[in-house]
Amino acid sequence: MQVHVLFFGMLKDIVGRPEERVVLDDGSDIARLYELYTARFPRLAEHARSILFSRNREFVGRTERLQEGDEVAFLPPVSGGASKNVPEEGSGKSAPSEESAESAIVTRLTRDPIDARALSEQLKRAQDGAVVVFEGIVRNHSGSRATLYLEYEAYEPMALEKMREIGQEILQKFPVDRVGMAHRLGRLEISEASVVIVVTSAHRRPAFEACRYGIDRLKQIVPIWKKEYFADGSVWVEGEPNPCAVPTP
Repeated sequence: MQVHVLFFGMLKDIVGRPEERVVLDDGSDIARLYELYTARFPRLAEHARSILFSRNREFVGRTERLQEGDEVAFLPPVSGGASKNVPEEGSGKSAPSEESAESAIVTRLTRDPIDARALSEQLKRAQDGAVVVFEGIVRNHSGSRATLYLEYEAYEPMALEKMREIGQEILQKFPVDRVGMAHRLGRLEISEASVVIVVTSAHRRPAFEACRYGIDRLKQIVPIWKKEYFADGSVWVEGEPNPCAVPTP
């Protein structure tokens, strides 16, 4: 059987290509695919404890069986890593219908500057009493090193699916009305917004709580990575492996 394999972040640098097609024996699993690649690219073994895998845009463990035509991605931990502050439960309301949830969630990836005000205007309605906006911006340093600029890349189809999944979680957990999530890709200069989360609600408290949940959750499960550039080189930024993102084999 043949599968389509994708690589991102530093794993793409190790392999030297973003994707390729590989022929495997029928019944092969993720572990077998990983074994084949570590034989070809031994440096992958250095990241054995942190690599995540997805099959057809869903996180999976290494025992996951593969089928003809599957799309498998080798994923570094996302740049934000796992937050310890994501609440397990929100104040909650009944789950919205599929139709209402669809119209209440706006997600986008863009290589253009994010207009947070325009996104807020798109989402808010007359019944709203609060609009909470979070903007993550590019700072001019990382530790003791001066940052020149950042570059972001994403597994774009999966990233959009996971962003929408987070929006649905927010609508189920918190009594809010609408959710917007936008993330930049490509090169970003100092002070530019890399991510914007907007939540509208009748009241401020659930809007604040939902907005924080949204950015923390995005940094857990959305496959987006950043590369920091300095005067003396560059480095991919990885978070800690998130045990919630991938099932244990």
